[in-house]
Parts: sequence; C-alpha cells; structure tokens
Amino acid sequence: MSIAPGIVYLVGAGPGDPGLMTMRSLELIVAADVIVHDRLIPRDALAGARADAEILYVGKEPGTASVPQDEIEELLIDRARAGKLVVRLKGGDPFVFGRGGEEAEALSAAGIPFEVVPGVTAGVAAPAYAGIPVTHRDDASAVAFVTGHEDPAKGGDPEDESAGTLDYEALARFPGTLVFYMGVKALPKIAERLIEAGRSGEEPAAVVERGTLPDQRIVTSTLGGIAEAAAAAEIRPPSVTVIGAVVARREDIAWLERRPLHGTRVIVTRARAQASELSRRLDALGAEPIELPAIRIEPRIDTDEVRKAVEGIHAYALVCLTSSNGVHLLFEAMAAQGRDARALANATVAAIGSGTAAALGEYGVMADVIPERFVAESLVEELADLDVNGKPVLVARAAEARDVLPDALRERGAQVDVVTLYATVADQPDPAALERAQEADFITFTSSSTVRNFVQAVDGRMPQSARIVSIGPVTSEAAREAGLTVDIEASRHDIDGLVEALLDAAS
Repeated sequence: MSIAPGIVYLVGAGPGDPGLMTMRSLELIVAADVIVHDRLIPRDALAGARADAEILYVGKEPGTASVPQDEIEELLIDRARAGKLVVRLKGGDPFVFGRGGEEAEALSAAGIPFEVVPGVTAGVAAPAYAGIPVTHRDDASAVAFVTGHEDPAKGGDPEDESAGTLDYEALARFPGTLVFYMGVKALPKIAERLIEAGRSGEEPAAVVERGTLPDQRIVTSTLGGIAEAAAAAEIRPPSVTVIGAVVARREDIAWLERRPLHGTRVIVTRARAQASELSRRLDALGAEPIELPAIRIEPRIDTDEVRKAVEGIHAYALVCLTSSNGVHLLFEAMAAQGRDARALANATVAAIGSGTAAALGEYGVMADVIPERFVAESLVEELADLDVNGKPVLVARAAEARDVLPDALRERGAQVDVVTLYATVADQPDPAALERAQEADFITFTSSSTVRNFVQAVDGRMPQSARIVSIGPVTSEAAREAGLTVDIEASRHDIDGLVEALLDAAS
C-alpha cells in the first residue's frame, strides 16, 4: 500500500529574537513530524517540537563543509513522500537570500505539496533594532536588499566575496537605502566599488552585528570609513550593512540600548515551568536571560495524605498556601475530586505573598491574608489576631518548607494538618547554557532549593564575576550557608521585587 505524499512548509524563523517568530511558524513547529533547520534560527526555536519529531540540522558553518543544497532538497522530498509533515526552518525569510525559491522549485518538480510561511527578514529587523529606518519620507523612498556574498558559479571569485554579478554602477545610482546581507568579509571591496562607481564616500553607513539579539552591536561611520571601523570593532557574521542617509536617524531613534538592562546577562535558576515568566520580564528590559534551572517541581498530590485533606477541605477554618506551585497543585487535587473554589467558602485563606495570591485569583479566590513581607514569620504575625485555638488548619506546601508557620499555629492551639503537594528536586542545567553563564553579570535565586541545587549542579564552576541577587532573607541565608556572598537582596520578596532589585543594581 503506497503512502500518500506529505507536505513541506518553507518557514521563516525571523532574524534571531524569538519574539519575532510568527504564530504560524510556532504552530507548525509543534505539529511537525520532521524539522530540517539552518544554523541561524532563534535560540529555543525548537522548544515546542514534539519529543518524537525528527530534528535534522543542515546549517552552513563558516569555514566548514556544509550539506549540499541538492541533498537538502532530496531530504525534503524523501520525508514528504513518506507521508510526513516537514518543516524546513530557515533564519529570516525563506525567500530573501534563503534559497527557499530553489527548494520550492525542487518540491514543485517532484510533485510535493508545499506552503511558504514568510518570516521577518534581517535586512529590515536588524536596522530597526539599531534605530535605523530603512525608509524615511525625508531621506529614502526606496530600499534595495543586496547579497554581499555572491555565488562563485555565477561569476564570483571563490576567494573574493565581492566579485560576481552585482552591478555597482546601478547600486551607486540607486536613490535610496542599500542593505547588504552577509558582506562583512567583503565590506572593504563593497565600499571601494560603490565609491568608484560614484556613491559618496561621506554617505552615512552602519554595520549591525547579531541584529535583534541581546548582544547586538552597531558600528557607524561613513561609506568610506565603515570597513575600517568594522574591522577595528572586530565585527563578525551574522551582520548586515546599511548605507544611506537614514543611518543618521539612529542618533535620535536608537531604542534597544536605552532599555535599562541592555547588555546584561542574568542567570535564571527557577524551575523550567516558572523560568519563562521571569525570563520574559528580563528580556523586555533588555537583559539576556540565561535559563539554568536548578530545580524542577515534582507533584505529590496522588497520596492518601492529600486526598484526605481535600475530602475534608470544607471543614478547615484556615487554609495557608505558601507558593503559587502549591495553589495550582491544590486546585488540581481538588478538581480530581470534583471540587472547586466553593470548597474554601468556610475558610480564611492566607497567602504568603502576592505571587501566591495572584495564583489564587486565577481560581476566583481572593486571599484574606497577605503579609507585607513575604516570609513565614510575617504570615505568622499577620495571623496573630485570628482565633485558631482548637480549630482545624491546613498548611499546604512543598516538602522542603520550614516549620515556622505550622509550629507557631500549633503553639496557639490550632489542629494543624501539613500536607506536601510537591517536592523540589535537582535539575541538570544544559551544558551550553552553563558555558554561556560563565560571563553572566547576575545570578538570581528565588528559593533555598535553587541555591543548594544550583551550587551542586555547577560543580565548582560558579560564574566568577556574577553578582548574586536573592529574593529574600531565607534564600540569602541558604546562599551564605553554601559559601556564597549575597550582593543584593530584594526588599519585596517576590518576582516584582527581584526585578526591582536588579534594576536598582544595574542603574
């Protein structure tokens, strides 16, 4: 029985910033049976891929042998004929110097169905992130995208990237902005030939390295001086070069470098499920978050202890929750027994902090008690006027939590049930992320367990120049016990407070 042909999607992944990937591209990555990808795709672009998806790397590394283009095309055809949903993932846009047109023609000739999913191209995005509009009413009503690395088979010298089919006379006369892709090595020749052809050597020019990424770098000069300036700054690929009057607009429009944490590398040690929240906050402020999760959350709600507490939850006079993880897992356990927020109607509900209170709000529960300082001691103080003598109290928490809260409530005569909803267990950081972390500026710790497990995971390879930021006094004490120096402690013991402390330190 023959298998009906599958389909190939030629997908643009954008210029590097994951936030510039389209919704369609992310949907297809999740659905793909096979993903064939290049080198210059955003970090974590494949995070949504299925565990059973076939991931094939066919990127072209500078100075090394690469997979020939005809082999890539045969690979796409072969997998599609096997009935697979194939995503051909390319940096930028597949039809802008991405050889997507060639692949589309090969698929068409083979009778393979395909679709094209455009992406944000670097020639627009990198200048925009550098504060350079490629068109402007007063400066340029046209823009030309040019490859600075031509195919030697079509007239170019393999030892001279600037040689080939480019019409420098026409480019010199072009009445607008010139954007060169992949032309760093050839920049001296490009500038020389444009000037020889009549383009003014005094025209503004810029090179944008790693455009849209946290470590983006920009060098500006004149067309006559840009090659020397780029060489002095040791600019490397991937880069784009912009030539035209619009480059002068950068002085007023540049915005990326003005973000308060621009260029700062921050290690995020939270569990993977929670790290994205903090990482998004840091990214929006200009930082480069490096996720090195030291812990992962291991639910423990399928126990007799938890089931019994949930069965009688309506009888508790006070329910104390000490983390957002605890909130979500408690409601998961309640849902398994057909219960919802109404089961807490008879209880005073206490949350240890704003994050925990916000998690309760997701289930329609407004916390009755939230201390000003988000630690167990402050919650004990906040509950001082509540009569708990002889009354049943539920403390739902992590396995590693301190006993400050239940012990204090028992001293006041409460009948306290402590249930363990989850444990935090050590997670192993990605080796590549660990390598990047060696140049970090800050390490953030959000709990005692993140401290202990991170120190164990790095195994003596602590980033030497990084300053340590703690979410609060309990976490700080754990850091000091581990032999670390806490440089910054958040005054508010939640993620908002942690971010505020980082901003203060960076400023």
